[in-house]
Amino acid sequence: MGEPKIPFSIPSAPSLNSYPKYWAECYGRAPFFPMSRQEMDELGWDSCDIIIVTGDAYVDHPSFGMAIIGRLLESQGFRVGIISQPAWQSADPFKILGAPNLYFGVTAGNMDSMINGYTADHKIRRDDAYTAGGEGGKRPDRCSLVYAQRCQEAYPGVPIVMGGIEASLRRIAHYDYWQDKVRRSILVDAKADILLYGNAERALVEISHRLANGEAIGDITDVRGTAFIRRSSAQGYLEIDSTEVDEPGKIDPPINPYLMPDEQAAAQGESCAKEDANLASTINTEVPAVSMTKPVFTPVQISLSPKQRLSRDNTVIRLPSYETVKRDPVLYAHASRILHLETNPGNARALVQQHGDGPSKRDVWLNPPPIPLTTEEMDFVFDQPYARAPHPSYGDAKIPAWEMIRFSVNIMRGCFGGCTFCSITEHEGRIIQNRSSDSIIREIEDIRDKVPGFTGVISDLGGPTANMYRIACKSKEIEAHCRKPSCVYPDVCPNLNTDHTPLIQLYRRARTLKGVKKILISSGLRYDLAVKAPAYIKELVTHHVGGYLKIAPEHTEGGPLSKMMKPGIGSYDRFKELFDKYSKEAGKEQYLIPYFIAAHPGTSDEDMMHLAMWLKKNGFRADQVQTFYPSPMATATAMYHSNKNPLRKVTRDSEVVDIVRGEKRRRLHKAFLRYHDANNWPLLREALKKMGRADLIGNGKHHLIPSYQPQTDGSYQSARRKNSSSASFPVSAANPRSPTRVSTKLVNNPRDFTLPGNNIDSKPARPGVKGAARSGLTSKTATPARTTGSRTTAARTTAGRTNSPVKGQILTQHTGLPPRSTRPSKKMK
Repeated sequence: MGEPKIPFSIPSAPSLNSYPKYWAECYGRAPFFPMSRQEMDELGWDSCDIIIVTGDAYVDHPSFGMAIIGRLLESQGFRVGIISQPAWQSADPFKILGAPNLYFGVTAGNMDSMINGYTADHKIRRDDAYTAGGEGGKRPDRCSLVYAQRCQEAYPGVPIVMGGIEASLRRIAHYDYWQDKVRRSILVDAKADILLYGNAERALVEISHRLANGEAIGDITDVRGTAFIRRSSAQGYLEIDSTEVDEPGKIDPPINPYLMPDEQAAAQGESCAKEDANLASTINTEVPAVSMTKPVFTPVQISLSPKQRLSRDNTVIRLPSYETVKRDPVLYAHASRILHLETNPGNARALVQQHGDGPSKRDVWLNPPPIPLTTEEMDFVFDQPYARAPHPSYGDAKIPAWEMIRFSVNIMRGCFGGCTFCSITEHEGRIIQNRSSDSIIREIEDIRDKVPGFTGVISDLGGPTANMYRIACKSKEIEAHCRKPSCVYPDVCPNLNTDHTPLIQLYRRARTLKGVKKILISSGLRYDLAVKAPAYIKELVTHHVGGYLKIAPEHTEGGPLSKMMKPGIGSYDRFKELFDKYSKEAGKEQYLIPYFIAAHPGTSDEDMMHLAMWLKKNGFRADQVQTFYPSPMATATAMYHSNKNPLRKVTRDSEVVDIVRGEKRRRLHKAFLRYHDANNWPLLREALKKMGRADLIGNGKHHLIPSYQPQTDGSYQSARRKNSSSASFPVSAANPRSPTRVSTKLVNNPRDFTLPGNNIDSKPARPGVKGAARSGLTSKTATPARTTGSRTTAARTTAGRTNSPVKGQILTQHTGLPPRSTRPSKKMK
């Protein structure tokens, strides 16, 4: 019997446009998907094949999930209807389009509904950037769960297919920050038939065609990127315990396919050798780190079939059960670690987690992650005939998220940064999925020709990260075997191709288009990657920065940075040096806006003190103050819940992580970032004295805060704080969340003592980043003082326009809302 082949690259999958069209293709394309029976009648439809229920306002644009999925399904011939933000108090609004012929597709929208509805301090948000008019309260808490239950109530027996960021990050037992407990998989609570995680185009197209061909939803258990419930063990799978694979991740080198199986296991590394030893106990493999006894080499005695012996496709890892991780935080951290180790589509195995005991016992089964889309498939998705506008039913109402991104272009998906506070990798994957430059140029031309109000400025060419376009592993073999959670930590991997030439060429081609005056880059920049390509920094700084460029050092101290998996502050310094150099050469006055994070796991009070000292030394004043927000499935959330570090093997005696939990300590960490705020000085003085650093209190330039306290009437309150309420206080039933919210950006003379700035606990993720995965992070931006003589002004940047500085203004700024200027309060001298 011949030796089985070991995969040397990520498996292929059927192309998205390779399926035969469904018969309803004859109805043609809809200008907008119907949201009422009247619109269905105008299209000549007697029913919808698929109905998407979403927590967002319907905008037919590729930055909105319901539009991408809807247009893709329409391209397959299916008739798609949209139920947007239905009233959830009864099942009647879910019947507005009738019963779908195939299934309900349920999603909370581009953002997790809990992050969208509450701040990190558990206060209710009164606005919603994804709702017409910015009005809050249009979606329920745990939106996907509620919608799925109402769909079942409306039409029992109709399959429920759940997807989107909220469901994706709750696919297994997860820590819930808002209830401070571990909750079950959302599949169990929602009783949905199947859950699609990540960017689910590939899985959704396959499932839709299989259902259309008469296959039962319960029989569809072999699609990658799906999760479902099983009542009994699967046949043909070899089950291993998760404790047998909890080894540090590493890059596995390509393996010679002509080696004997035990030699292959040894060559793949310590962890793989240990796993294969459990799969085939008769194969004796020399692995010194696992066994101190030298094994006997018997290369021919194989008891398992070749397929079982090496294939990971029929291996499933059993995680600790829901009941176990609920009561044992250490095992919760262990389960989180295993989940993150099994994220590479090239080598990930299925995962299973038991929920319940006795007759109610069931397994939540997670198939391996989906195969990333090819460039041709990405073009196919983004080249669909989007209307690039909100549904006409909204009239003149503004949808803030749409206003923010209507002139931006998403050029790629995925992120290999691996930041522990962010869930983009868990949702979109570590492998970058790129569009072709031709497709991107076509979209820019569409914006120029079709979108009202276009002034010639593209506000962004980006994605989850601005500069990962066409960046990939040099070797497909290494990429398929790698289990590292990040390609850039602790340093940029030597196997990573850091050539930014394709991105430079794209920028040059885009800015030469007729009718395009300016191309701005608004997505966050991975500066430790950019310093590997100085030519890219020069191109960016010379042509594509609108006065300010945002980057995210997150911290300056090694302790918290190691828990975030972020580079040291030296990388920031190297990037700033190049940024300043090329800005000067271009004759431009430009500034970096660094983001910092407070109260992240692993951050001590001393760490925040040193960060505050660094901020003052470098002339920065944080104006967007945010604290760590534990979002489901993020590695940092596992740290927060368990006090353990899942970046290393988790044991009872492994590293204990310092967690910032109490309200006073969280306020202290925020206060250090706003060291210049007079209202924070009493708290900081008390803390510095307790820390033995009273030497930082005084009126000299080398002091952090002054020894005196200016008189204030305490009447100032930030706009964001005014538009949020404590969850423990009653809120008006008629209007539970107010329709507007802005955050205040205050830049004053460094010698002046400023009034308190804005406290922002999280912000809507940029819609182009498919779902607010990064909304789980918390960060702070620092704005450099910009002086003219003895007075300070602030440059104001809107979407596509940089205005001249206006003296003495407080600039109000909110993601998705146009800046408004108000007269400043009297400064305290």
